[in-house]
Amino acid sequence: MRIAFYAPLKPPDHKTPSGDRRVARLFLDALRLAGHTPFVVSRLRSYDPVGGELRQARMAARGRRAAERLIARWRQAPETAPGLWFTYHLYYKAPDWIGPAVSAALGIPYVVAEASLANKRAGGAWDAGHRTVAAALRQADRVIGLNGADREGVLPLLGHPERWLALPPFIDARVYRGRRRRPAPPLRLITVAMMRPGDKLASYRVLGAALAQLLDLDWTLEAVGDGPARAEVQAALTPLGDRVRFPGALSGTAIAARLRDADLFVWPAINEAFGMALVEAQASGLAVVAGASGGVGDTVADGITGLLTPPGDTAAFVVAVRSLIADPARCAALGNAGRQKIEREHDLPAAAVRLGEAIAALTQVRAA
Repeated sequence: MRIAFYAPLKPPDHKTPSGDRRVARLFLDALRLAGHTPFVVSRLRSYDPVGGELRQARMAARGRRAAERLIARWRQAPETAPGLWFTYHLYYKAPDWIGPAVSAALGIPYVVAEASLANKRAGGAWDAGHRTVAAALRQADRVIGLNGADREGVLPLLGHPERWLALPPFIDARVYRGRRRRPAPPLRLITVAMMRPGDKLASYRVLGAALAQLLDLDWTLEAVGDGPARAEVQAALTPLGDRVRFPGALSGTAIAARLRDADLFVWPAINEAFGMALVEAQASGLAVVAGASGGVGDTVADGITGLLTPPGDTAAFVVAVRSLIADPARCAALGNAGRQKIEREHDLPAAAVRLGEAIAALTQVRAA
């Protein structure tokens, strides 16, 4: 089946790497593996970082025009029309102004993956975006949830619980397989994250403050990533001296190689949805210390594949990291358990099967 794929926050071929772009590409891979033919139907970014009635009205108008063009095109050439619309990542700052209209006009299923809704956004600077997301969710034939924390806000709009499909975050675990060394001093710590203002910078600051209290132990840190807040991130990690390296932004293959050479993944994860880097680290056989934000607990099993601490709690983060640096054997055991968990629950083929089953069920219902 031809599937119209749309990512309103950031198209999957956007030039700037991010976890969001990575997940969009993985959904395309999963849909292909399930036997479908997805295609990027629009690159219109609806992301509005500022808010305001006028800005959102302009974006809504652009979305309506894009929808009208697609509807006209496919009514003229129905043999090229998709059999399903799939929108990835929907929230108040990046609503879908296109998919609901096209799906309704063509009479095809409308599917959303990773959607969130918070009623506190109603009436604020992004009120139009909030209401548009709510309307899209009411229309959606299926909402695929990667983050269990989103379920509470989304489910009341769906009417029937079966319209929600919980799907663990997934990766192609083959990329991260390979021989590893056993953890030994100096323990090689690693983190992989964009260097941008806001929550990412806040996480880096907690990381720097925590590791500055562990200078009595033998370890090094590699901070992989780049972005507009690079200078601020480097300043936050300055107390660590020559123990920290900044290789910059790396390709996916290079990141996988760096993860295989490391011993422990550390990330405070302030306001993290679920953290694709945490999934990739565990697939590489790394133990993880992370903040228990959002859906992080759905991917990192506390005490089994890593250690979770309260988000932003520097003292607790220090205790957790210290315990694993001081116990390389436990660090290795957590890493091995993490690799097994990812291959069992978060691998691409398993996600493709679940997506394929969900799409087959939708098309059967429509046909009936």
